[in-house]
Amino acid sequence: MTIHEVAEYLKLNEKTAYRLASDGKIPGFKIGGSWRFRRQDLERWIALKTKEQKDNR
Repeated sequence: MTIHEVAEYLKLNEKTAYRLASDGKIPGFKIGGSWRFRRQDLERWIALKTKEQKDNR
């Protein structure tokens, strides 16, 4: 997925998605200077973050 697709998928502004990726807060990698993301990695990340939030309640 591209940064644009990730922003749409996560319902974020593209700049926010880019910042999160640059900070290592969402799973992604760069190819030739462009960010790329695997949907399955994002889905795992979402599940992990959801579980962390439930555990902290």
